[in-house]
Amino acid sequence: MSDAAALAQSLAAMQAASTQQALSLAMLRQSAAADRGVVALLEQGAEQAKAVLPAGQGQQVDRIA
Repeated sequence: MSDAAALAQSLAAMQAASTQQALSLAMLRQSAAADRGVVALLEQGAEQAKAVLPAGQGQQVDRIA
C-alpha cells in the first residue's frame, strides 16, 4: 500500500470516527431533553396529587410498614 493510500485511508477513518462521535452526542442531547420532559411531567403530576389530598394526609410517612 502506498503512502498516499494509507494517508487517505487514515483520513477517511478519522472522518468516520468524527461523524460517529457527533451523532452520538446529538443522540445523548436528545435523550437528556426527553428525560427532562419526563421529570417535568412527573413533577406536575406530584403537584396535582398534593392539591387533591385532604388536609393532613400525606404529611407523615409510616416507617414501621
